[in-house]
Amino acid sequence: MVRIIKYILYDILRTRFILLYTLFLLVCTVAMYQLDTDTGKVTMSLMNIVLMVIPLVSIVFTTIHFYNSYEFIELMLAQPVNRKVIFLSEYFSTALSLCVAYAVGTGLPVLIYGFNPSSLTLLYSGLMLTLVFVSLAFLASVLTRDKAKAIGITLLFWFYFSLIYDGLLLWVVYTFSDYPLEKLTITLIAFNPVDLARIMMLLKLDISALMGYTGAFYQNFFGSFLGTAFSSGILMLWIILPLFIAMRIFSKKDL
Repeated sequence: MVRIIKYILYDILRTRFILLYTLFLLVCTVAMYQLDTDTGKVTMSLMNIVLMVIPLVSIVFTTIHFYNSYEFIELMLAQPVNRKVIFLSEYFSTALSLCVAYAVGTGLPVLIYGFNPSSLTLLYSGLMLTLVFVSLAFLASVLTRDKAKAIGITLLFWFYFSLIYDGLLLWVVYTFSDYPLEKLTITLIAFNPVDLARIMMLLKLDISALMGYTGAFYQNFFGSFLGTAFSSGILMLWIILPLFIAMRIFSKKDL
């Protein structure tokens, strides 16, 4: 598996996309710290990049890379190599390259200019979202042989989790505002990794007071060890479950 991962990583780096992605994150992060000395405001700005750009780039790049590697995958399947080994090698190589790009492009400037608990939460959330959307991209890629259709599915995933789900959640909150919805809202947030990461970062920025009683409830829950363990556990499920389903489909699929 190690040799396969090395070859795939080399193939990914040859495209230079990862280098450009790293440079883009680096320039954006450094520029924000140069424009504003308030690390809290910078973290808020970076949070928007993490919640919108990171999932989009991760899911689209992974899908395109998977289909560009189809000939290599078919070649490896002709060899005495287990399908799961090939699939996991593709996943780990893609996820590792995107995580390293994020860690270097955003992580290094954050650690240099604004090292604090909120920035660490920002880095952690970005890495977890990268892994989540890489898993979702692999799931979409094994569902169909049509590259355009797979990209459409991945964009639908991103659009739903980043935009549509928030609208549905707000509709539920406003419709049933006369009822205690704190516990229900936490349950609904668990079904969206982007919202889960957003809540974690907002509470680390100490602005929960602006959210009223609900914010205080979230602070008590997500700010505790139980809340942190819950958030990390749910994000891990979002990584593992799509990946496991995709691997099962890939193992039985006739390529």
